[in-house]
Amino acid sequence: MSRPMPTQNERVLKDEDFIVSKTDLRGIITYGNRVFIGISGYEETELLGAPHSILRHPDMPRTVFKLLWDAIQGGREINAYVKNLAKDGSFYWVFANVTPSFDERGALSGYYSVRRKPKTEAIQAASGLYRALLEAERKAGGGQEGMKASKGLLDRTLQEKGVSYDEFVLGI
Repeated sequence: MSRPMPTQNERVLKDEDFIVSKTDLRGIITYGNRVFIGISGYEETELLGAPHSILRHPDMPRTVFKLLWDAIQGGREINAYVKNLAKDGSFYWVFANVTPSFDERGALSGYYSVRRKPKTEAIQAASGLYRALLEAERKAGGGQEGMKASKGLLDRTLQEKGVSYDEFVLGI
């Protein structure tokens, strides 16, 4: 499936909307509710079996997804502001809570995410930080060096604010 070209068209969740999706351990979508299908612009048949990363907007720094994956693969929940890319190239912001799912033996079996409409101020704060992180990635030449530069900037920013990533996210 080819990735759409991003546009400046924004889709906005309604206050009462909740996006719900489930993935397997590799991030392959196994379930999506009607709100998820509707806002993404994909048909259910296109989403099921596809990697959740098809929604990754290029304005999202890689280090944010690394934090997310490290947390959920480690069995911890995480909250994040995420700019997603719809099938038609439009974008939509979400406040995401991502949690690991466990089977009856307690083994990690997949991931579950509930997303809702973020506050405007939170989008402004997150997008400003994300622009800086992306610039750090770009200046370092991308790849692992870019990831390291972006992570370093994020760590310094959080340290200056005296908060963890979760505290930062929940505080904006």
